Amino acid sequence: MALDRTDIELAHRLADAAGAAIRPLFRADHGLETKADDSPVTAADRAAEAAMRSLIVAERPMDAILGEEEGEREGSSGRSWILDPIDGTRAFISGRPIFGTLIALVDQGWPVLGVIDQPILKERWIGVTGRPTLLNGERATTRPCRELSQALLATTSPAMFDDAQLHAFEHLDAAVRSTVLGGDCYNYGCLASGHLDIVVEAQLKLYDFAALVPIVEGAGGRMCDWSGDPLHADSNGEVVAAGDAARIDDILDALACRGH
Repeated sequence: MALDRTDIELAHRLADAAGAAIRPLFRADHGLETKADDSPVTAADRAAEAAMRSLIVAERPMDAILGEEEGEREGSSGRSWILDPIDGTRAFISGRPIFGTLIALVDQGWPVLGVIDQPILKERWIGVTGRPTLLNGERATTRPCRELSQALLATTSPAMFDDAQLHAFEHLDAAVRSTVLGGDCYNYGCLASGHLDIVVEAQLKLYDFAALVPIVEGAGGRMCDWSGDPLHADSNGEVVAAGDAARIDDILDALACRGH
């Protein structure tokens, strides 16, 4: 089944539904709990995912769903909606509006549509394969980066790297102008809009990165794993996003030092 206009409309309505569930609990009693993996979860995470899933079940009953909080619902269409209701729950519980709702449509394992929605700042990036990325309806564009030494690099936390990955990241960190920590999915929106040059992360799940690929690439950037391969449903969770695709080889060369 091919992507069509109604899929894009549905993605917007999913983001609207998630935002309506999240906003009343921001800087309020959000019912914080700790999951089995020691990560935080709130009533807002659960309510936002439930709202999105109910819409998908009603309108795309043959599509699969994979959500961070409620797991997988099988489908028969070859398409999957990938949901992270609050990517950046630690930012959410800290009252910092740099988290986002991630919505992706994956067809035969490949991301074809992605949304980053920041419901407090009311910023919404949407990317669709073969189309320009939009931020609140206006075209978003990455910026050129002539040299790695001029790049602004971001990652959510060094804690996401194992020892070899951290060694590789530190090698890249030493090669760029400056590095920003924190930000989760919001970093990728900033990269798509030309405010960051590189985002590098690891240990990501499909719901953490699927939505980001159409957004970054539709804005003129490139995303891949640490080996330079395109990101898909079976990727290993190592992620590189470059606003200027010409810097990809430089980034990968720096990261290739792991274990050395």
